[in-house]
Amino acid sequence: MKNSPFSSFDAFRSAFNGGLAELLDGHVELGAYILVMAHAGFDAMLRENLSQPLKKRFEQIAREMRRGKRRELYLDAAEADLQVVRSIIDIDFEGVQPVQFRDIGPWELQFNQMRALRPARMAGEVVEEIRVEFDPEAFHFGAPFLRKEIFWQGRVAGRKASILFNKFPFVPMHSILVPELHNYYPQYLSKGDHDFLWQLGEALADNLPGIGFGYNSYGALASINHLHFQMFYREKPLAVSHPQWRHNGGASDYPIACSRFDSAPDCWRFIDELHRMNCSYNLISLPGRVYCVPRMKQGTYPSPEWSEGFAWYEMAGGFITSCPENFDRISSRDLKRELSRLSIGGLDIARDS
Repeated sequence: MKNSPFSSFDAFRSAFNGGLAELLDGHVELGAYILVMAHAGFDAMLRENLSQPLKKRFEQIAREMRRGKRRELYLDAAEADLQVVRSIIDIDFEGVQPVQFRDIGPWELQFNQMRALRPARMAGEVVEEIRVEFDPEAFHFGAPFLRKEIFWQGRVAGRKASILFNKFPFVPMHSILVPELHNYYPQYLSKGDHDFLWQLGEALADNLPGIGFGYNSYGALASINHLHFQMFYREKPLAVSHPQWRHNGGASDYPIACSRFDSAPDCWRFIDELHRMNCSYNLISLPGRVYCVPRMKQGTYPSPEWSEGFAWYEMAGGFITSCPENFDRISSRDLKRELSRLSIGGLDIARDS
């Protein structure tokens, strides 16, 4: 992996941040501007280095939008990007705040203002099935206007893959990994996809020991029906990895049923049974182990007013709010209660691990 962004943490971070900086060169598309601004909220050094070009471009975009030049200048922009930029203009550049984190017991809570601006897409839909055919007319990662948002393309763990910057990140260096981008697989795991994800974690573990992948099945707050995994890098493990929980050999029950697998075949048998049961689930995939959380489908449970929804990050013990008041007042009891509300009663799946 010499000369690869996967050769070390420093190489990955340098390539990632360098790619963000390059997006601000020349004609900056609205989608690219949004994602650079969002990622700058996670990294103080990146924010400092890019503050001037970000501010200069913001002022230019704001002038153009106010003069009604949208049609001439942003023909390539998605309507969703235009809506986000309008919201940023309403907030004003100086009003966009960096991400803040707060530890509440074992849980992680973040104030993420930019995250609240993202379009809901299908994450706002009520879902009945966990497998739906790919729709080329819906938003997908192969759209031409997303080409500049591709961070890396090549072969890894035996498959072609593309990595895109996540436009609305909620973890540092947050990206989207799409296997065979233009094969347009729906967001439904096959055994080959599962095995690839497991092998990928093991392949990258030595050079990137904090690497991990999140997966939202259809109905588990996946916002795009195009096969993808959310790639992240963490120095501090999320709560789901803490040794206190019973699924890790501890004495405490996690607020929602969570199964840990240290064997790829055992993990797949469990997932395959969830598929047969039409049960939505989230995965947190780390090198050599996977946490699987079956849960109620989106739209079938009451969501708290402070949250944009519960996906893999929330299942792993991280939570997001875009309201400063909620960020200060939410308690550990609140987080445990909301997580437990997604539990499925009577779920009984035999497992070997």
